[in-house]
Amino acid sequence: MAPLKFAILDDYQGIAPAYFTSLESRVEISSFPETLDPRNPAQHAALVQRLLPFDIILAMRERTPFAADTIASLPNLKLLLTTGTRNLALDLEAFTRSNVAVAGTEGRPPGVNSTVQHTWALILGLARNIARDDAAVKRGAWQGSLGINLSGKTLGLLGLGKLGSQVGNIGTLAFGMKVLAWSTNLTQEKADEQAHAQGLPAGTFAVAASKEEFFAHADIVSVHSVLSDRSRGIIGAAEIANMRSSALIINTSRGPLIEEQALLEALNAGRIRGAALDVFDLEPLPLDSPWRTTHWGQDGRSEVLLSPPHGIWRGGAIAGVVSRNS
Repeated sequence: MAPLKFAILDDYQGIAPAYFTSLESRVEISSFPETLDPRNPAQHAALVQRLLPFDIILAMRERTPFAADTIASLPNLKLLLTTGTRNLALDLEAFTRSNVAVAGTEGRPPGVNSTVQHTWALILGLARNIARDDAAVKRGAWQGSLGINLSGKTLGLLGLGKLGSQVGNIGTLAFGMKVLAWSTNLTQEKADEQAHAQGLPAGTFAVAASKEEFFAHADIVSVHSVLSDRSRGIIGAAEIANMRSSALIINTSRGPLIEEQALLEALNAGRIRGAALDVFDLEPLPLDSPWRTTHWGQDGRSEVLLSPPHGIWRGGAIAGVVSRNS
C-alpha cells in the first residue's frame, strides 16, 4: 500500500516537520514554505499542480486560502489540517461537498496569550523607539527622540474578545492606562462582562459611543477583530484621518482589516505618529514592498515598526488534532 502524501504549507520558520517525524515510516511528508497566492490566476494554477498529489494538507493559519474552485481541483485530498480552530480562509461547505474532513487544532500554554504578548512588544517597541535607537547605537549614533510615557494615555481596543480584553487588562494594571473599546455590536454590558472575566471592575473598559469617537480619542489603537467580509477594511482613510496626530496604530490581527493604501499614505505624510504591524495584506512581504523600502521616520514620515507574524503560538496547534468538521 502506497504511503499517504502529506503537504505542509507556508511554514516559514520550519517548525512543523519535527512534530511529524514519528509518521515518516508511513507518511510521505513534503514542505512548501514559499506561499502561492490563489488570487493570482498563474499562482492558483501553480498551487493546484503543487497540491494535486496530496492526501493531507496542513494549512498554516490563513496564509493560503482554500476556495471552492481550489478544493474541487484536488480530487486526492482527504484531510485538511489548520493551525487553530478558526480559519475564515477555508470554504467549509466546499470541503463538505468534496467529502474532505477539516480538522482544527488548539494547544495554547497557560497564562497570557502569545498574541497579547507580541501586541505589547510592538506597543512598547514603537512607543519607546526601541528598534530605531538600537540601530542608531550600533552605527555609532545616540538618542534621537524621546519615547512616549503610556501612563494616563487612552488605549483603544478595536475588538474586545479574549485577546482584546487581555491587552486591556495589561494596559490598565501595568501602565495605568484608560481603556476605550469599540466594535460593531459591542455594548457596555458586554464590556463589563469582559472586565469581570479579567478580574477588573465594571466600567474599566469604556465603550465608545461611536466609531468616530473611538478613533478621535484613542492614543493607541490596537486591532483585535476577526477578519470577515464585513470587517475587511474596517479601518480606512476616514478612520485614520480622525486619529490624533500623536496616535499609534498596532495590528496583530489580520492585515486586510486596515486599508493598506490608506495607512501607507497617512504614514508617508506623517499624519499619525506611527504604526506597528506583524500582519500584512500579502505575506510574506515582497522584497519591493513599500513597507520594506520606505525610509520610515525620516523626512516627515511616521515611525513604522515591522515584524513577521510572531503573534501566534504554534507548537501545540501543530502537535495534535482536537476538533473535526467533515
